[in-house]
Amino acid sequence: MTAPLIVLVGPMGVGKSTVGALLAERLRCAYRDTDDVIVASEGRSVADIFVEEGEARFRALEKDAVATALAEHHGVPALGGGAVLDAGTRRLLAAHTAVVHLSMGVEVAVGRAGLAAARPLLAGDPLERWQELAKARAPLYAEVARVVVATDGRAPEEVADAVLDALEPRR
Repeated sequence: MTAPLIVLVGPMGVGKSTVGALLAERLRCAYRDTDDVIVASEGRSVADIFVEEGEARFRALEKDAVATALAEHHGVPALGGGAVLDAGTRRLLAAHTAVVHLSMGVEVAVGRAGLAAARPLLAGDPLERWQELAKARAPLYAEVARVVVATDGRAPEEVADAVLDALEPRR
């Protein structure tokens, strides 16, 4: 059985994809974005899945993609922001010692260009919706993560360094 070296969780727009790819490069392993896996297998965007079949269908696809990544991917998977909503996924994450919550403050979220682009859960007032989602999911990220690394004011390379530094005693 293989297991991920590092699993990234956190809110949408925090930089999981960028940091995950950097970590994989530094660790000389593969990177996997579970949202990208879903898009590739379904042949349509996350936004299209939400519109055409609803959030429940997307969450079912996400649960399967995450379970596969956690069981089979020896590298760095980045999970979608809402993956932690599923209790089964949280149980699976509990078995991993290198789950990292990438966090950011609302001020940073506001400044992220295109945060609402193709993100169906941010429809309406993106800032307000992001805050609501972040507040609701914060305890779930805390439940599954062994380490929290703030991305505020840091370049992706600095965040990757901070992740590796934080996990060093655990790896």
